[in-house]
Amino acid sequence: MKENKPVKILAIVGMSGSGKSVVVDYLTEKGIPKVYFGGMIYKEMERRGIERTPDGESEKRFREEIREKEGKDWVVRQVIKETDDLIDAGQRRIVLDGVYSYTEYKTLKQHYPGELTFVAVVVPKKLRYKRVAARPERPFNRVEIIERDRSEIENLEKGGPIAAADYYILNDGSVGEMHEKIEEILKEIEF
Repeated sequence: MKENKPVKILAIVGMSGSGKSVVVDYLTEKGIPKVYFGGMIYKEMERRGIERTPDGESEKRFREEIREKEGKDWVVRQVIKETDDLIDAGQRRIVLDGVYSYTEYKTLKQHYPGELTFVAVVVPKKLRYKRVAARPERPFNRVEIIERDRSEIENLEKGGPIAAADYYILNDGSVGEMHEKIEEILKEIEF
């Protein structure tokens, strides 16, 4: 008889430029499938024929509009469907990339009780702004990143999942140091 291993889901949260992608990439390189919150927005924009602008403005506008029209839980409902499909296909380790709102946090906690761990990636603001300005894809200047922070905190409730996280990774060193911090968490939660 086949033993059914428990499902473990790791949700990665953090502000823009915190290093969430570094954590998620590390986990996916280990063969762990991811469900990308932003991907739900991109898929729906494509389905509706809405063009993505290089500055990310159309995505930001659409992300806020769809949550206003379809409910703050629209994105998380799509994420749950995709996550459940992975579980039905036999996946027992899944990473969720980019929880935005406290509504999403609460919905996930309710849908996956005992299976979900939140990890917040945090970095000192000055260092985060410097990294965001230097990144090759969608860099932001200081004014743009301050506005994005304001928008994500005020319009999307992004601070809630970060404040309520189970674990924190302080990303103020090298990528290698961050990988070590991730491994410590994975070992502790037996992921």
